Amino acid sequence: MAASQDPILKALQEYTTCDVSDALCKLKFRNGGFLSGLTMWSPQRQDGATKIVGPAYTVQYLPLADPSPKYPTHYIDSVPEGAVVFVSCPAKTPNAVYGGLMSARAKASGAVGSIIDGRFRDLQEQRDQEYPIFARDVGTAPPAELLKVAAVNVPIKLQTDEQDMTINPGDYLIADINGVVVLPKELAEQALPLMAKQVEADSQMAVAIQQGMSFTDASKKFRT
Repeated sequence: MAASQDPILKALQEYTTCDVSDALCKLKFRNGGFLSGLTMWSPQRQDGATKIVGPAYTVQYLPLADPSPKYPTHYIDSVPEGAVVFVSCPAKTPNAVYGGLMSARAKASGAVGSIIDGRFRDLQEQRDQEYPIFARDVGTAPPAELLKVAAVNVPIKLQTDEQDMTINPGDYLIADINGVVVLPKELAEQALPLMAKQVEADSQMAVAIQQGMSFTDASKKFRT
């Protein structure tokens, strides 16, 4: 199904990453799907209403010494419309693995944004394109002296020792000023009604608290 025709994507546009995490916590999915260490760099640095929602198009970088063969073509030419590009590279890599030309091609293909589990470069160029980038950090050097693209659209592990998280191709990625969340595609239909219920309860709580009710009482009244 094309991303533009996916009713789950349309529904997810209404919710923040926190809403998605709340629902996933209720479903006992670890860490509420939160992917630690990834924050917004473009079009602004941790500011504004930018939000991206789309199925994951995963890219795996590995060290040159790894026996896996190099991917035969450039991954950026195969990005599907509506996708979120998720680029993974080995932890503690000093070089950037993504740049401004990658965003130009991704944007032309209809991608909604890119998430870099590592460093990226050309920050001003990314911002000039108003292309959403979420990443761990910025850098200057390209990856070729250290790394190669080994696979595309394969399961990848988040590159951190804080948590054990896997992003699978087609999983829903949601990113905003709060951070980045992965919503496993097999949990999406269960999670959406939980999001709606939570948002409604929290809205009612906010009104009651503003009118003088304690948080404890409001929580008991609206969240049970």
